[in-house]
Amino acid sequence: MKSVVKVGERRRQQGVALVMALIVLVAMTLAGLAMMRSVDTSSLIAGNLAFKQSAAISADAGVEAAIAWVHGNPGGLDADAGGNGYSASSQAALDLTGNDTAEANDDLDWSDKGVVAQLPVDTAGNQVSYVIHRMCDVAGEFDPAKCSTAPSGAAPIGDNSIGILKPMLTYQPLNGNSLAGSTVALYRITVRVVGPRSNVSFVQAVISQ
Repeated sequence: MKSVVKVGERRRQQGVALVMALIVLVAMTLAGLAMMRSVDTSSLIAGNLAFKQSAAISADAGVEAAIAWVHGNPGGLDADAGGNGYSASSQAALDLTGNDTAEANDDLDWSDKGVVAQLPVDTAGNQVSYVIHRMCDVAGEFDPAKCSTAPSGAAPIGDNSIGILKPMLTYQPLNGNSLAGSTVALYRITVRVVGPRSNVSFVQAVISQ
């Protein structure tokens, strides 16, 4: 005996199938959008990591250029040399990154070539700039009482020493002369790297001379 399917039941079955198909379609669409978002996020992260690696390499060039300038001008470190990015005092109130304070009037103007040294744009498209600050209260002849200093050789770190790490205690100047038994000034180098996509990165180093 043949089964009889009523027309009304068949229409209800077709309606349920249509609803299920729409639900599946919506789910697939949402999954596709989530995948696109994930790909975009991954691309953004990869781009940021690539910039950080590139900026780190470029920043090293800035640090090396600043070190070479300090070592190449041993007799000119008591006075400012703005065109070379050098300040004979620490300028403690200066906001080097623009993030230390909410005020904008204390920010360093990194576009001012009268106070900032700037290297040519490198092959990665990074613009490297740097400033050097002698860690002293004022410019003028070096006075250990008014400066952050580093005891050379194996001398103990004194109360006036700021930011000293052990590798710096064995530092030898480029001319090969030992600094054992003397007190030397500290110089803070701040490097700013601006990438081809206007990403900005900062690196700091402290050296003794």
